[in-house]
Amino acid sequence: MLILAKAALAMMLGFIFAIICGILFIPMLKKINFRQPVSKTLGERHLKKDGIPTMGGIIFIIPVIISLCLLYLKGSIELSHNLIIVVFVFLSYAALGFVDDWLKVRYHNNMGLRISTKFLLQMVIALIFFYIFMKNGGEPVLRITSLNLIVPLGWTFGLFILLVLVGSSNAVNITDGLDGLCGGLCVIAFFAFGIITWNTGWMEGYQEVAIFCFILVGALLGFLLFNSHPAKVFMGDLGSLSLGGAMAAIAVVTRHELSLPLIGGVFVVETLSSMIQIIAIRKFHRKVFKMAPIHHHFEQLGWQETDIVKAFYVVGLLLAMAAITYGVWL
Repeated sequence: MLILAKAALAMMLGFIFAIICGILFIPMLKKINFRQPVSKTLGERHLKKDGIPTMGGIIFIIPVIISLCLLYLKGSIELSHNLIIVVFVFLSYAALGFVDDWLKVRYHNNMGLRISTKFLLQMVIALIFFYIFMKNGGEPVLRITSLNLIVPLGWTFGLFILLVLVGSSNAVNITDGLDGLCGGLCVIAFFAFGIITWNTGWMEGYQEVAIFCFILVGALLGFLLFNSHPAKVFMGDLGSLSLGGAMAAIAVVTRHELSLPLIGGVFVVETLSSMIQIIAIRKFHRKVFKMAPIHHHFEQLGWQETDIVKAFYVVGLLLAMAAITYGVWL
């Protein structure tokens, strides 16, 4: 019961602080004109969203940091190297997303950072994470717990870490295209990782990392009050990159890397749809989807935005439940 009480408190703190941040920051973002232009290629539905403020990720990032600080000062949590590197990735990718968002707002377009620059900085953060992780006792292996199998990866483990962190941050970023879609899927994903993390009693600071997950769940629920259809604010790259990076970092420190593509199955499908579309157009000069990523394909088929979001939530929840079964029971 104590675990449930801690999880409930963590979510409550995140939720309350997120609502306060939303009330304070959304008018501020409007006042300083932090608005990202909407691409005309997305159609008339999305053009109506032009002028909605971006960088809304601050609404759930600040509550997480405030809540962690309060719990630490109260003596309810301890600082462990696992919590520190997860928070490091979370804030580092947030900073990278902030720069990308600021450039889009500054120059009134959707370009932001160059793709090569953005990718390079993502890799640098992933390498720092990898270095700290290995210095603190991390093993270069892949664990398949259901089969009681350990696969040694050696030096290729570093490449694997790069793929996991960079891939996850970009996958969540790609999914952020409809009101409430990315935020809601991340609520499901971090709730699942919170449960899985609390089961990793062998890991140093497992309770603190789990509490981080539950705080973030509460903060994202508060954010969704402002981001669900019709959205009053977008999370921007500031939010999506930080969420994807934190999700990957938690998967690595808990040694549940194989649970990540299952919990984030919708993010994986969104990314694959974009890759397939790009390859099909460049190599075969034809489209596989009406528009990519796949949530825009359903829009082009005439689905309502809210119906797409609800359908993706259902898929995400089913995958998360399967991942919890695999990660905790099997």
